[in-house]
Amino acid sequence: MPLALSEINLRAPLLELLDRYTSVTAEGEPTVRLFWEFASAHADCLERSCVPGHLTGSAWLVDRTGGRVLLTHHRKLNKWLQLGGHADGDGDLARVALREAEEESGLGDLTVEPAIFDLDRHMIPARGNEPAHWHYDVRFVVRVVGSEEFTISDESHALAWRGIAEVAADSSVDDSVRRMAGKWLRRTLSSRHSRESGNPF
Repeated sequence: MPLALSEINLRAPLLELLDRYTSVTAEGEPTVRLFWEFASAHADCLERSCVPGHLTGSAWLVDRTGGRVLLTHHRKLNKWLQLGGHADGDGDLARVALREAEEESGLGDLTVEPAIFDLDRHMIPARGNEPAHWHYDVRFVVRVVGSEEFTISDESHALAWRGIAEVAADSSVDDSVRRMAGKWLRRTLSSRHSRESGNPF
């Protein structure tokens, strides 16, 4: 059955973001292909009811200096991870990432960058009546522009600001979180060199 126009339009922003992400990073091309094929094949990919898996939005939430990231100790997975959650039908995954960051941290003055920062597909183990399934997680940079005093939510054992260089070097941290830390450090180093050389780009 042909997809309804509304179903296509709902996923169109994501597919466009994936195209842009491919154009700026060669390292993630196989992962981008996985996300593209999944989103194209499943009209309900933004809903938890999509049995094989679903799209989620996460936040690489950095402080005003850009030197620390806010991580959550996830109750269900028992890991220190970035903040984020389910799309629940929202095709604007940057908005999802921002909303989840606000809800899980209690922080109010946040801004989100519209471009994809990272992609990660990971298996969520079976729990109760819920079968094992994939999370196709789309990550965005979210920045604090106001208070950095967080509030712990029901979904977390704890929240903590961690130095990003420390996270990148910590082998006990989740691999995808360490990858994002490395990406962020390379990005900030590149920006610093550009400023020092007088190159506005």
